Amino acid sequence: MDFEHEQPVEGTYEADVRENGLRAFDRGPLAHTPDDFPETVGDLVASLSRMFPASDAESWDRTGLLAGDASWPLSGVAVALDPTLEALEQARHYGANVLLTHHPAFLEAPSCIAPVSSGASVGGALVFEAVRSGVALVNYHTTLDVSAQAQRMLPGLLGLDRVGVLEPLSYDGERGYGQVCVLSRKDAPMTLRNLALRCTSVFGRAPRVWGNMDKEACRIATWTGSAGDACELCLARGIDVLVCGEVKYHAALDASQRGLCIIELGHDVSELPFVAVLSEAVARLGVSRENIVPLSQDGNWNHPESRRV
Repeated sequence: MDFEHEQPVEGTYEADVRENGLRAFDRGPLAHTPDDFPETVGDLVASLSRMFPASDAESWDRTGLLAGDASWPLSGVAVALDPTLEALEQARHYGANVLLTHHPAFLEAPSCIAPVSSGASVGGALVFEAVRSGVALVNYHTTLDVSAQAQRMLPGLLGLDRVGVLEPLSYDGERGYGQVCVLSRKDAPMTLRNLALRCTSVFGRAPRVWGNMDKEACRIATWTGSAGDACELCLARGIDVLVCGEVKYHAALDASQRGLCIIELGHDVSELPFVAVLSEAVARLGVSRENIVPLSQDGNWNHPESRRV
C-alpha cells in the first residue's frame, strides 16, 4: 500500500491535545440541554454506552456498569485508567459516586466479594468497597480501544497524520485497533532515534526501543496498551515503526530481527491519555467540569534509573 499518497484523516483532537496536553478535555463549559443531563448513574452509563457501545466489545471483556446501583443520583465522576482501591478512596474523597475507568475491575467474576484483608482478590475487594461506600464502578475497555476517539489519540499526541486503521473492525473500516500514520511534511524525514525522543518528551518516560536508531521512520503505526499480533500486521503492511504500549519480548525480538522497529511506551503510559478522553466524553454529556475529577496514576510504578542525578 502506498501510504505516502494517502490523505491524512482530518480531525480537531490533534490540535486540541497539542495545545492543552494530556488535559485536552479541560476547555471550559459545554452547552447542554436539561433533557440531556445525566441525573443518575444509569443515565450516565446509558449515554456513555451509546458512545462506546457494548457491541464493539471483545467477547471476553467487561463493559459499562460493573458494580453499583443505576438509580443512584449522580454526584460526580472520578476518572482513572485503573480501578484501584486508592482510586476508589480518592473518588469518595472528592464526593464522586462514579469511578469511571478504562480497565475493568475484573474480567473473570471474583469468587469472593469481601474486604481485601480477608484474602479476597482485588476485584472482589473493589466490588465490596464500592458498594459499601456507594461508588459505582463503570468502565469502557475494548469499546474505547476501537472508538473514533482512540483513533485520534496517540497520533495526535505525537503529531502524526493518520491515514488508516491497522486492524479495522469487520463492520466498520474507519475504526478498530491500531492507527496507520505518516509524518507530517514539516517533520519528514525523521529517524527512529528522533521519534523515540519525541515519545520521551510527550509522555515523560523513556521508552524501550527496538531496532536501528538511525533508520528512517516513514510509515508508523500506533497502538495503545498490549499490541498483541500487531507486529505481524505491521510487517505485512510495510510499517517501519510500531509505537505501542507493550509487546511480548520474544515477539518484539523476532519482529525487530525482521526489520520492524518498535517503541514500547509502557502499557499504562500509552493509555493514561484515555483519562482525558473519558473526562471529555462525560463533560459533553453536560456534567459540570467541577464534578469531573481526573485522577493521576502515573506513579503506580516507577523507573528508578530515570531518577538518577
